[in-house]
Amino acid sequence: MADIKVPVFSESVSEGTLLTWHKQPGEAVKRGDVLAEIETDKVVLEVTAQADGVLQSIAKNEGDTVLSEEVLGVMGDAGSAHAAPAAKATEEETSGPIADEKSAGGTAVQPDSTGTQPAAQGAERREDLSPAVRKVVTENNLDVSQIPATGPRGNITKQDAVVASQGGSTDQGPQKAAAPASAKPAQPAPSAIIPSGPRTEQRVPMTRIRARIAERLKEVQNSAALLTTFNEVNMQPSMDLRKKYQDQFVAKHGVKLGFMSLFVRAATEALKAFPLVNASIDGKDIVYHGFYDIGIAVASERGLVVPILRDTDGMGLATIEKEIAGYAAKARSGKLTMEDMSGGTFSITNGGTFGSMMSTPIINAPQSAILGMHNIIERPIAQNGQVVIAPMMYLALSYDHRIIDGKEAVQFLVMIKNLLEDPARMLLEL
Repeated sequence: MADIKVPVFSESVSEGTLLTWHKQPGEAVKRGDVLAEIETDKVVLEVTAQADGVLQSIAKNEGDTVLSEEVLGVMGDAGSAHAAPAAKATEEETSGPIADEKSAGGTAVQPDSTGTQPAAQGAERREDLSPAVRKVVTENNLDVSQIPATGPRGNITKQDAVVASQGGSTDQGPQKAAAPASAKPAQPAPSAIIPSGPRTEQRVPMTRIRARIAERLKEVQNSAALLTTFNEVNMQPSMDLRKKYQDQFVAKHGVKLGFMSLFVRAATEALKAFPLVNASIDGKDIVYHGFYDIGIAVASERGLVVPILRDTDGMGLATIEKEIAGYAAKARSGKLTMEDMSGGTFSITNGGTFGSMMSTPIINAPQSAILGMHNIIERPIAQNGQVVIAPMMYLALSYDHRIIDGKEAVQFLVMIKNLLEDPARMLLEL
C-alpha cells in the first residue's frame, strides 16, 4: 500500500484544484499511467503512478482544493485487485444503479419519452448517491425522489442535483411547466417585446488559470502606468524572404519559416539597442537584464499562457521556430510546466492569427513592455511618390511609462519596423 500524493508545488503556488481522475478505485494501474490532473493558477499537473498496482481508494473528489504533497488516494499491490473497495465516486460520477427487473423484489425502471430516468423513492435513493451528489442534496435539502435522473441506469448525476437546487430541470424536452388554470396571463404594453424560446443561463466557476490571469492583469492595470504606441510595417520584404527560401529552409531544418521567428529576432536586436525596454522595476530600483528571454503568448483551451524563449540572442530562426512549435504543442495538450512559463523580460502576442486589426496589449508583469502583432491586410500606401498596394500590419507596443519614456518606446518600435522591412539587416546585425 502506498499513498498517492499531490506533486510539490513551486513557491509561488499555494494550492490547486483536482480536475479529474483518470482511474477509478479497483482499476489496475501500470507505472507511468496518469492517475489524476491538478490545475494550479499556472499549469495543469499530472499525477502519475510510481509503480504497477491497483487504485484502492481516493481521498479527494474532482473539484476539491488540494495542497502540496496532500494525500489524494491509496495504491495497492497488483495482486490486490480483487480486494479493492467499491469505487468511490468523484464529482462527475453518478449514484448507484437502480434495481432492474431481475433484482430480488425489484421493478424495472423504464425511461420516459425524453430519455430521462425517473427518480426512485425516498431515502433508499439517498443511500445510493455519490459523495458529490449527496453533498449538493444535503446542502440544498433536496428531495431525491423529485430529481429527474439523466445518468446511466437512472442514476442521479451531480449536474442533475445542481440543476434541481437552482429550481430547474435537466429534461431536454421543450415543454415548460403549465401555468395553473386560474392564472391569467399578464397583458403587456403594446410596445413591449416578448422574448420567445428558451432563455437559459449557466453559472460556471472560473478555472484557477483563468482566475489567476484576471488577477494578474488587473494588478498590472492598477500598478503600472500603461501606454501604447503604434506603427505599421510593410510585410512585403519579409514575405518575399519566406517565399524565396521556404523550401530550402524546410528541407534543412524540418520546420517552416514563419513570421514569429522574424519578429523575435527583430525584437531581440531592438532590446539590445534599448535596454530599458528589457528592464523591470523592483521597488524603487530598475533591474537591467543582461539576457533576452522573450515570452510568446499562446492561446490554449484553459486560457492564455506565455512560455518563454530563453537567450534569444543566441538563437537562429530555425531554433526559434522549433521552440515555438514545441511550446504550442505542449499548450494544446496541457503539458506546459511552471518552468516553461517562469521569468521572461519581454513578450510578444499575435492577435493577427484571430483576425485582430489593432489592439492595446497589457504587459506581463514584472516585464515592462509587450509587442502586439496584428493581421496583414493589403492596403494602398504611398511609396516613392506612387500609390501602391502593400501587405501592411499594424504594430502596437504597450509599455510601463514609469520606466520607459515615449522616446525610447517609439524608437524601439521604429527599429523593429525597419528590421522587418529590410530583414537582411537582422542577419548582418545592422
